[in-house]
Amino acid sequence: MTDSSGFSLLFVGDVVGRSGRDAVAKHLPGLIASHKPELVVVNGENSAGGFGITAAICAQFFDLGVDVITTGNHAWDQREILGYIDSEPRLLRPLNYPKGSPGNGAFVTTGRTGKRVLVANVMLRLFMDAMDDPFAAIDKVLKQVPMGGAVDAILVDVHGEASSEKMAMGHYLDGRTSLVVGTHTHIPTADHHVMSKGTAYQTDAGMTGDYRSVIGMKAEPAIYRFTRKLPSERLTPAEGEATLCGCLVQVGNDGKAMVIEPVRCGGTLSSAQPGAQPTSAD
Repeated sequence: MTDSSGFSLLFVGDVVGRSGRDAVAKHLPGLIASHKPELVVVNGENSAGGFGITAAICAQFFDLGVDVITTGNHAWDQREILGYIDSEPRLLRPLNYPKGSPGNGAFVTTGRTGKRVLVANVMLRLFMDAMDDPFAAIDKVLKQVPMGGAVDAILVDVHGEASSEKMAMGHYLDGRTSLVVGTHTHIPTADHHVMSKGTAYQTDAGMTGDYRSVIGMKAEPAIYRFTRKLPSERLTPAEGEATLCGCLVQVGNDGKAMVIEPVRCGGTLSSAQPGAQPTSAD
């Protein structure tokens, strides 16, 4: 999906375990070759055995063409990342983490054809850990780096449990960002659309993992926990073929979204390839 009057952004949802990493390695190079996105962003917070991310996995993603990696509530699950994240600006943690947390929650980078893109990562609060106000946090960043001024496009990964809070954030940022996309619940939603003021939105991009599972984890231990209410063996990622899930957004030269399309490759979910059935603004 390319257009001479604009450019595209590719977002890939939560990568879960080895099967998710394998799906990124298998499908991402082809997506980049076919659609030539200006920027590729991947949520990698579950990529190391389902819990956190490591420096080695970051390097693997960067080698595959990923430009920025976002995270969420599992950002610190792999302790080694605490030192690494301060030296790698392309790896983000939610910007509304408490003051003094390692790393950064927003990063401005230059895309493949020279476009300047801000990528920001926020974590919401309903049914999640107590955090600083995500609305105030993203406001502060957007005042410092407005779309159409310092940058050509803005992508925001909204990591949260409640669809209502994600949708509120989408409306709050409508017209000020190119894309607001949800992560964390690991199920792709069918509400991808361009909002009235020009921001592309999807409540959850879905995970990049094995869908013959319970949100990417082997089903049996999860079922045991729900049915017996007793501790079970540690949850571990399912190991079948993963589906790569995400979205591709076509952005105009004003930074506003023109088209958003779902991406689903491989595994057990039905395939969705950009260019088949675009959903655009009215």
